[in-house]
Amino acid sequence: MNTKEKFSVVLPVFNEQDNLNTLFAEIKKAANSTGRPWEALFVDDCSTDGSLEIIKKLAQDNAEVRFVAFVKNCGQSAAFCAGFDAVDSNVVVTMDSDLQNDPADIPNMLEVFGQECEMVIGWRTKRKDTFVKRISSKIANAIRDWFTDDGVHDTGCSLKVMRTDLLRSLPRFKNMHRYYPILMKMQGARIREVKVNHRERFSGESKYGTIDRAVAGIYDLIGVQWLIKRHIDYIVKEKK
Repeated sequence: MNTKEKFSVVLPVFNEQDNLNTLFAEIKKAANSTGRPWEALFVDDCSTDGSLEIIKKLAQDNAEVRFVAFVKNCGQSAAFCAGFDAVDSNVVVTMDSDLQNDPADIPNMLEVFGQECEMVIGWRTKRKDTFVKRISSKIANAIRDWFTDDGVHDTGCSLKVMRTDLLRSLPRFKNMHRYYPILMKMQGARIREVKVNHRERFSGESKYGTIDRAVAGIYDLIGVQWLIKRHIDYIVKEKK
């Protein structure tokens, strides 16, 4: 991998007005430390607070910032997909906009990316979530692993580095962002994990309830397992 290749940080946003300026300042510091060209692509999922106005101001003041704004709320997976379609690079870094992911982990993850892997996923070994959220995540991960066997410790960590071309070729459906590791493996990606920092939420509140996630997760798992079993894979011996 070209160590000077441009990368794009894709950030779904829904009502995170109090976090965005601090988040971008941290991203800028981390990204500039790599010595590589980069961009930050915010995808506003029809926020009802002042998030979009702040994003527009960041774009006005910083050449690295671009944005996409939805007409209606479409969810995190749709926001990620819109970001993947809009980026201007071959390398995508995904992360949440709530400041729980630490941008300071990006340089190390980029160093690992390309070393016999096409995806690097963060592993939050010390979660800073509430007790209920930690337990529900452990249960969800156990069930997901039983269904998908994606081989990673922390599928739910949003901080990931991936190849743009593979992301654009993934099947698209609601909540697909929870299954990026197995979906990427189905595209032939090799995966490495890197331990990352996880922080308490600075401001705002989680946009997803544990019950809602559990119900949706069971429904999604059935569909993902169907995709895994019906996936077409072949190796060409020779051709003319």
